Amino acid sequence: MKLSHRFTAGSALFDDPNLVATAGLVPVMGLAERAGLGELAQEHLSVPTDKGANAGAKVSALVAGMVAGADSIDDMALLRHGAMKKVFSGCYAPSTLGSFLRAFTFGHVRQLDAVASRVLIDLAATTPVLEGIGEYAVVDVDDTIIEVHGYAKQGAGFGYSRVRGLNALLATVSTDQTAPVIVAQRLRRGSAGSPRGADRLVADALATVARMRDGQEGRPVLVRADSAFYGHPTIGAAVRTGADVSVTVRLTSNIRAAIATITDDAWTPIEYTEAIRDEATGAWISRAEVAEIPFTAFTAQARTRHVPGRLVVRRIPDLNPKKGEGQDQLFDTWRFHAFFTTTDPDAADTVAADKTHRAHAIIENVNADLKNSALAHLPSGKFAANAAWLVLAVLAFNLTRAAATLTGPQLARSTTATIRRTLVSVPARAASSARRLRLHLPTNWPWQQAWKRLFATVCGPPPSATT
Repeated sequence: MKLSHRFTAGSALFDDPNLVATAGLVPVMGLAERAGLGELAQEHLSVPTDKGANAGAKVSALVAGMVAGADSIDDMALLRHGAMKKVFSGCYAPSTLGSFLRAFTFGHVRQLDAVASRVLIDLAATTPVLEGIGEYAVVDVDDTIIEVHGYAKQGAGFGYSRVRGLNALLATVSTDQTAPVIVAQRLRRGSAGSPRGADRLVADALATVARMRDGQEGRPVLVRADSAFYGHPTIGAAVRTGADVSVTVRLTSNIRAAIATITDDAWTPIEYTEAIRDEATGAWISRAEVAEIPFTAFTAQARTRHVPGRLVVRRIPDLNPKKGEGQDQLFDTWRFHAFFTTTDPDAADTVAADKTHRAHAIIENVNADLKNSALAHLPSGKFAANAAWLVLAVLAFNLTRAAATLTGPQLARSTTATIRRTLVSVPARAASSARRLRLHLPTNWPWQQAWKRLFATVCGPPPSATT
């Protein structure tokens, strides 16, 4: 591709009032309106003074800015270019939106949490973003450090990653047919331990999932987490709701003693790195193996806190750096990775339980996605404003993912950056004809069929009622 030589110094003019840089916001925010985002925010938010006036419109504007790529308050200015005020109402100035966020308290953040959960429930009912949730659902819990700079950030500190920042605790929900969306979130001090408040978050997440399942009797919800969350408060909160758990355990003395009781003939090879399937027997030839034993967690605590289940252990040969140098081992030594689960062995045997648990890593993709979009920065010095920013980022993430699922399977599992590039950041010219507003988009847009499917679904006539 070569630049045309016909440009001059005065060839670029910012003089067209009818252009829109992000025409994809039209169907995406139409979907948000159908999910009740503005109405729910107006109903539930009680931010005081004139800063909290028109809360529904301001929340919608903040989410729209994040969908379009904003990761700071100043970036919200992209809502006020060209024909945006023809296409949307309530295109607030960045200073107005910043004042709105700074008026938040912890109670207002919790009100916004309620809005986010209700919007997700409606998205799950009207889009395939969580298709199959009535039959199978997995809730993953993890926390991540959002790095901050400067000394004016309330609550910033050094956590387990030794990076100065604030700690975001997230819970995602996914099915065997869909990519994860975020079902609960909390912003905490940077020095907060991973399990702090996780019991409340898990309870809130499972309550929202139960509402999305709407009484459908499928398999119990599975809560997955890493070893930082292996404790009775988190696991107990899940078990009390009837959910199963699959949580990594640390190799403490009692865990090592339990692993030592596993007999040599109990280990089963699994599909793992460099594994090969024997065509004759169908078995895996692998250096990684799994086994399980019955196990009761928290036996050192009161009997009412005991949680029966099973301990699933994966063993991998320990690396011998001197192998081949005359220092070969006389016998294999192993590295062990164990997790505790309450799943029914008839529903998930040892190999299936291990494979399911390893899929917990999908939540890391969600963490990375958020940090590559709206959570690239936490824009305010006030903790409550940043906590509200996190909830708004979650709303934008879920809304973007739901919009992508309406276009077909190609973009259903894509990252926010890909969805924004293909569906949202589409330039258009707004024109009026017969009192109707039309958008003229570029010819030969590579993803125009997906865009048209989304637009027709959201902005077309409502579906007919069925009896």
